[in-house]
Amino acid sequence: MARRLLAALLAGGASVFAFAPFDLFPLAFLGLGALAWLLGGVARWREGFALGFAWGFGAFIGGVSWLYVALERYGGMPAPLAGLAIALFCAYLALYPGLVGAAFIGLRRRIGARSAPPGGAGGCTVGAGLPARAASERATFAGEPAPTGPASPAMPMRSAALFSALWLLSEWLRGVLFTGFPWLAIGYSQTPPSPLGGLLPVIGVYGVGGLVALVAALIAFTPRTDWSRPRQVWRPALAVAVLFAGGAGLLGRAWTAPTGLPLQVALVQTNVPQGLKWDPQRFADVLQVNSDLVREAFSAPRPPALVVLPETTLPTLLERLPEGYLDWLAWLAGGVRGDLVMGVFRRDEAGHIYNAAVSLGSAPAQYYAKQHLVPFGEYSPPLFGWFYQLAKIPMSDQTRGAPDQPPMRFGDQQVALNICYEDLFGAELIRALPAATLLLNISNLAWYGDSLAQPQHLQIARVRALETGRPMLRSTNTGMTALVQPDGRVSDVLPEFERGVLRVEAQGYKGLTPYARWGDWPALGLALLILMAAFLRSARGRGLARESGA
Repeated sequence: MARRLLAALLAGGASVFAFAPFDLFPLAFLGLGALAWLLGGVARWREGFALGFAWGFGAFIGGVSWLYVALERYGGMPAPLAGLAIALFCAYLALYPGLVGAAFIGLRRRIGARSAPPGGAGGCTVGAGLPARAASERATFAGEPAPTGPASPAMPMRSAALFSALWLLSEWLRGVLFTGFPWLAIGYSQTPPSPLGGLLPVIGVYGVGGLVALVAALIAFTPRTDWSRPRQVWRPALAVAVLFAGGAGLLGRAWTAPTGLPLQVALVQTNVPQGLKWDPQRFADVLQVNSDLVREAFSAPRPPALVVLPETTLPTLLERLPEGYLDWLAWLAGGVRGDLVMGVFRRDEAGHIYNAAVSLGSAPAQYYAKQHLVPFGEYSPPLFGWFYQLAKIPMSDQTRGAPDQPPMRFGDQQVALNICYEDLFGAELIRALPAATLLLNISNLAWYGDSLAQPQHLQIARVRALETGRPMLRSTNTGMTALVQPDGRVSDVLPEFERGVLRVEAQGYKGLTPYARWGDWPALGLALLILMAAFLRSARGRGLARESGA
């Protein structure tokens, strides 16, 4: 078992290379397929849980350990405690693939018990005549399914569908429980040129993740079929071919149509180091950097209609800014009949603090307040007040904005804002549709240094653009400031950790993709139907077993 756990850990870690910046998307199928293959060799749900947990821990330690930088370098947490906090967080995330492994073994074993002949699952005779435990171990060592029922080699399609449904539901749950953390959902690895990228506007990232799990499981289970039955081989191969061909045929399909005059936009990348940004002695320097970049953006021979500054670009409450500073910025924008959007902190009459964005300039002032806050970074979950005694994160006591805030209007376009982490939640972003014609994300990833966080976040923006059929504009502090087109293509991007202004022409789009119309419900519904069928089959199997025993 130790070797299988190590293999699962390494397979999970290898799956990280399927995501940006490596973009080796086939590794998603191989890494997850390795987990499915390992699960095919165990008989007990506890072993299934352990294998799934090991896979998940390897994936998350490799993929999101950049959170350590925020805690230790900028949060002031002692290094051992920061390391422990990240390990515990990754262990929590690993529970979800662990539950997939446990549920898969439990359900498939019961399903296989009904359909397999007494000599072994699907006619497998490995270890026949041995005690059950010894036969299971011998079969596992030989790379064949255990005769106790979990492998069910005669039913690769049924087993793969079960694995796929469980995986889809687990990733969806990870994205909603305790406010959710869907980072590194396996579907994000399938941005174009992956053939499955064409299905992102149809079934979303969780649906595509379920298809990745389906293909991975078919790769794992099909070699274990009874090759004397050709149907058990060509059916899985045909299913994979149909999925890839269908997805490839949809790559580049226009689900939405241009609307209105394009918006000339200047996306600003301030590149203010995180340590400097919150240093009270450097506050005036930070304000100067922002005003200089705004002046540079609006002073172009052809001034843009909209200039965007990143999240919390002014690291204090609006009310604490020097007198006349906002008026100066508004004058720069209004003087060329343009507008400025920037990330700020606002406080309302009741004293609540919001991570927000404000527009200044020729249009009436418009506001947006972040509605999906980051646990521990922007608010304290119940019973975790002690965490803030260790991690000194500024402006960490924030309030959620309203769930349905109207887009900001500039010219012919309506721009739906989201702030940093919010673009991980596609089901929430589609609430702004069909009114919104453009999406705008403002972020500050300086918290995580030079890490995988930036390219991974840009990949997430690509998925949101595909799901909504809308361009995604991004203005970030240290990277990656970019324009993502509705087909997921990054048409313009600034280098990381460089100060600059990215000038783009953003065309708004109207209409709805299938995902924007129905969200995650079709994919979730299909997954639930598969599980219901598995439970019903299991119940019928138990009933038949009782009758035969009688």
